[in-house]
Amino acid sequence: MVTTATPTPKRIARPGRRRFLSAWSIGAMLIGALIALPIVTVLAQVFVPSGGAWQHLTETVLPLYLRNSLLLVVFTVGMATAMGVGAGWLIAGFDFRGRGFLQWALMLPMTMPGYVIAYVYFDRLAYAGPIQTGLREMFGWGRNDYWFPQVASLPGAAILLALVLYPYIYLLTRAAFATQSLHLIEAARALGHSPRGAFFRVALPMARPGMVAGAAFVAMETLADYGTVQHLGVQTLTTGIFRTWFARGEPVAAAQLAAMLIGFVALALVLERFLRGTRRYVGDPAGRSAAAARHVLTGWRAAIVMMLCAVPIVLGFVFPVLELSRLAILVGDPMWGPRFYAFAFNSLFLAGVAAIVLLSLGLFLGYARRLDGGRVVRATLGIAGIGYAMPGAVIAVGVLLPLSWADQTLDDWMRASFGISTGLLLSGSYVGLIFAYAVRFLAISLNTIEASLQRIPPSLDDAARGLGSGPARTLMTVHFPLLRGGLLSAAIFIFADVMKELPATLIVRPFNLDTLAIRTYRLASDGRLDEASTSALLIVALGVIPVILLSRAMDTPAGH
Repeated sequence: MVTTATPTPKRIARPGRRRFLSAWSIGAMLIGALIALPIVTVLAQVFVPSGGAWQHLTETVLPLYLRNSLLLVVFTVGMATAMGVGAGWLIAGFDFRGRGFLQWALMLPMTMPGYVIAYVYFDRLAYAGPIQTGLREMFGWGRNDYWFPQVASLPGAAILLALVLYPYIYLLTRAAFATQSLHLIEAARALGHSPRGAFFRVALPMARPGMVAGAAFVAMETLADYGTVQHLGVQTLTTGIFRTWFARGEPVAAAQLAAMLIGFVALALVLERFLRGTRRYVGDPAGRSAAAARHVLTGWRAAIVMMLCAVPIVLGFVFPVLELSRLAILVGDPMWGPRFYAFAFNSLFLAGVAAIVLLSLGLFLGYARRLDGGRVVRATLGIAGIGYAMPGAVIAVGVLLPLSWADQTLDDWMRASFGISTGLLLSGSYVGLIFAYAVRFLAISLNTIEASLQRIPPSLDDAARGLGSGPARTLMTVHFPLLRGGLLSAAIFIFADVMKELPATLIVRPFNLDTLAIRTYRLASDGRLDEASTSALLIVALGVIPVILLSRAMDTPAGH
């Protein structure tokens, strides 16, 4: 097997720089503590007696929650990995008609909210839907005369989630395949490996960091999903938390379920670190990349590749969009007009601010770990990524409790000292909402940037330091240009997720602030999919624009 794996140094820190590097570590610890505050707030409820509610859960529905959650993650990650890695290799390694369109079109399903695609497919494929109704009328079948796949099932939920989540893996693996050294692949071919053998023995192992990071994203997003599984009737830990907390009025038992969910997330993060390994797989910046010598496909081979790439696009984007467009034309939302422009602006503004904040935090934390990979920094980064798999409503409650306490404390002090009431400055504000987004989505930025940093050889740090550059200057002049693809990938992920985020926005938002996601969910949950189609299409449209622009920017060589 041909490989460029080299042992990862424990730390890049050098003697004489310890005081400066400690500032990075201290900053990482402070950020980690702030991000962990809402999670700790919720987990503190675990130590409060539940009054028998937990025992009731363990004796009735908890085994079902655990089984469904585990199976859902396994099925979703498996299908998303197959689609993402396969599409990434076909786009990066082959040249065929339509490739330029498909390389960015494969990212379009990530703009589709999971709960929206669940509504569309359930409405179309249910027993009373037009497809089954048409089959019964055409062939004269009764209810028991034919078999039809059930969308409202665990496999159905896994398929729909995989269709909208596979771009996480596709983007990272495509970037990894495209920047691999062509010399290594040619060496594998010279040693007698077939193209398939060179892929499995060389290309795929070298893309492992990005592939594993993307799979971890998919696993955490699946664990945190609520809208899709709730509508399709799949009982998971997330639906159990909502039902226990908001329907049964048992916040302590719900917090205990949340603690179990956090345990699953921690396990996913540990597995991600283990599978990524302690070895670096780097490209050859001075040599030829695999993207520079794509294999040209023509004829039936090109047609097959085009069909394989088009399947997830059609199922995950084209069909839902066509159906929503039909409903929007026939019915649509009666509030279309200036009010919708306000919805769009709110969504776009929140997504843009969140992307900037989270990229800055992720870059700082990822580089702090590269400089000082000690146990404290590693533990901090692990804690910072846990919030990604927690339900948005749980994070919202964890954010509101400490912010409300801070507002009340400040108001009491201002009243006592100056006779002035400050009111609510943090809770129910843009600051609180961005904070909730940071807790929820920091793992996206952090894992993506870390995977990109792992592919940069440590020799570049040593060379920059030898020329007199400090860590901050090295980050901006050496690493930042090389991290552009990873940063843009993280920006796409964050922007799309914030656009679709519902529970945290609904609870923490400032008074009278509505977004497209809130409007869509309210209408669709009431069975008014025809009216919800307008806002759902607007979510997709606003998500498509940055996907196109950032995809083209990722394909532009550095320095152009």
